[in-house]
Amino acid sequence: MQRKYWIAIVIAAMGWGSGGVTTRAAWAQGVGPWTMVAGRVTIAAVLVGLVLLWKRSPLPTRQVVGYGVVQAFFNLTVPYVLFTFAYNEASAGFVGLLTALIPLATSVFANFMLPDERLTFPKLVGLFFAFTGVAALLLSGDSGLSEGGRPLVAIGLGLTSVISVGFAGTFAKKHAGGYDPIMLTGVQFFFAGAWLIAAMFSIEGAPTGITATGWWLIASLAVFATFMPFLLFYWLIQFVSATNASLSGYLVPFVGLIGGIALLGEQLQTGIVIGGTLVAIGMFLSDRDSRRLTRPAFAPPLDGTQEQND
Repeated sequence: MQRKYWIAIVIAAMGWGSGGVTTRAAWAQGVGPWTMVAGRVTIAAVLVGLVLLWKRSPLPTRQVVGYGVVQAFFNLTVPYVLFTFAYNEASAGFVGLLTALIPLATSVFANFMLPDERLTFPKLVGLFFAFTGVAALLLSGDSGLSEGGRPLVAIGLGLTSVISVGFAGTFAKKHAGGYDPIMLTGVQFFFAGAWLIAAMFSIEGAPTGITATGWWLIASLAVFATFMPFLLFYWLIQFVSATNASLSGYLVPFVGLIGGIALLGEQLQTGIVIGGTLVAIGMFLSDRDSRRLTRPAFAPPLDGTQEQND
């Protein structure tokens, strides 16, 4: 891939990776999970709306609205809610390891939904190592928290989120070229925000009693862990494969792990080390095979141009 795509992947990973640390910090401030998710998505929706107004974009077509509804459910509502609850049961580093499975989940869905992205034997081996790592996390009983935590619950919530995001990423790639990335981001934020606000008022009521720090954390989740990485992801998906666009999932665990230890006093426990190592092996095997399959079989033209869609 070109350097600009790698830069976008790294920035998106840092944004999503910071989300786990910020979410756990918001939990500590007493921010309710539904308020947290509804707040971050609604603020992000307003930001995208301002961008669309600045660009004087036309209203979305019925087709784009349909794509946005699918993404709002599978790429926002389900994973954001479940990951938020998972961060109350395990450390940011622990849950971050589960997000590293997103590229593999994407490759499984791509095998059935995208004719050019088949699931190869090396990727199956990578899946085996990755889920062996999840099993190690489960058997160890470690949560990365000094006290408490329910790793089994965190894994169940996290894996459900991973499957949902894997489908959403493949769906977005399948229909790439049929939507403007910023418009699709705005549509999915609008619908997800509406659903989550309704859920917030039904379950937690109006967001009262939140400290200034709590609101700052919600705003940080909206800007750095929602608005920015989603725009970058939908931009990427226009030019690279679904699996490559999801490579930010490889870096998210390290951002969450380092941030959790440095800022929240989380622990690097034995189960997390063993499980994380196995997950990393699985990611490496899958990524190496993706590179092999996307490497051009011919020399690039003498004028320096190359195919964008790798």
